[in-house]
Amino acid sequence: MPKTYEQINEKIRSGKAVVYTAEEVIDLVRSNGAEKAAEEVDVVTTGTFGAMCSSGAFVNFGHSSPPIRMTDIRLNDVPVDGGLAAVDTYIGATALTTNSKGGYGGAHVIEDLIAGKKIHLHAWGPGTDCYVRKDIDTYITLDDINDAYLYNPRNCYQNYSIATNTSDRTIYTYMGKLLPRMKNATYSSAGQLSPLLNDPHLETIGMGTRIFLGGGEGYVAWPGTQFKTNVEEVNGVPVAGARTLALIGDMKQMDAKYVRGLDITGYGISMAVGIGIPIPILNKEIMERCAISDDQIFADMVDYSQPVDRPPMARYSYAQLRTGKVEYNGKHIRTSSMSSYSGARDVANRLKDWIEHGEFMLNKPADVPFPKERKLNKLEERRC
Repeated sequence: MPKTYEQINEKIRSGKAVVYTAEEVIDLVRSNGAEKAAEEVDVVTTGTFGAMCSSGAFVNFGHSSPPIRMTDIRLNDVPVDGGLAAVDTYIGATALTTNSKGGYGGAHVIEDLIAGKKIHLHAWGPGTDCYVRKDIDTYITLDDINDAYLYNPRNCYQNYSIATNTSDRTIYTYMGKLLPRMKNATYSSAGQLSPLLNDPHLETIGMGTRIFLGGGEGYVAWPGTQFKTNVEEVNGVPVAGARTLALIGDMKQMDAKYVRGLDITGYGISMAVGIGIPIPILNKEIMERCAISDDQIFADMVDYSQPVDRPPMARYSYAQLRTGKVEYNGKHIRTSSMSSYSGARDVANRLKDWIEHGEFMLNKPADVPFPKERKLNKLEERRC
């Protein structure tokens, strides 16, 4: 018998909802079958906790007396955007400190704000009739500022390629340090726990879906940048990066445990964000998709020493990748993950606990369909 969002939310309110994580539900479906499991289970929680460069935060500082229109802004020596209104800014996660020592950026500013630390604000402006002040030098905390919204244009990548390096030199990438002659390979997905691998065609995820974001409540705002669907699928899920989500949430609700600034050696700054999405088990088919396991999810390995046109070299399951090594043409390659599986499990369990205690209700997405067919354009160099 199909269920509705309203029926599931009523069970959550009454403390009777049956909630499993995407990891836990695999054995249930294998032993009882998808139809019986769908009758028993109301919600499956998912999780991911990995580097997400396309992240950031909108902040409103409030007006000083006399007021200033900030056009050049530094937070802990990190340049942030001065192209918004007088005292608004966007902190890009990958923005770099002007300090010569480096290793600190926008993601760390966001983490420090959420952690309640004092942040050094130094800003300048042109001075105008209505904003007469030309500079301000002060300290702020998250409690001092009016608004702080995490807004991440691209998170929750639906799978991603495995990175290796066939060249004779070590290379440093957003997929980590890649040793020469294929001595290692890295991957970045929570696999069977990952939100968009449990709802691969976004049947329950859309604009307005309520989610776990950075330790607080957040929402899906829109399809993420670089959202695409023209990717080969195996067992109903893509074998490379495909769909993504744009996410928004109130930083004042968040926990710095789930929002971490990263300094990836030789690459630069990124931000790890804990994200969990609840999937309502409305029918048997959704239950079947939520029972996908690491041995059924595959990713293609590509050569990151090639700057363009990286054809797949081999394909491995996440069960193989998580053993710590794979074999390629008789050669054993060490594997490691750029995302935290234990962190993803923590997120999924935390969200499960919220739902079981009636602290988190499901939100039916707005009737605004995300693209069913979409491919990406390349940036072409053109001359007038």
